[in-house]
Amino acid sequence: MLGIIATWIGAVLGITVLLVMAFGAFVLDFEDALAEHRRSRRRRIDAVVPDSPAAVP
Repeated sequence: MLGIIATWIGAVLGITVLLVMAFGAFVLDFEDALAEHRRSRRRRIDAVVPDSPAAVP
């Protein structure tokens, strides 16, 4: 009886670890996508705004 309980506890813990690992990878990918979006947005803003006031007519 104790062996069966220990097996189920181990199975549940194993599945939990796998789900946490998958969720962590998803969060990292999502964070990378957000960072890339922010970088590309900043590049577009920098391309539109002139660097010096002399450039404005």
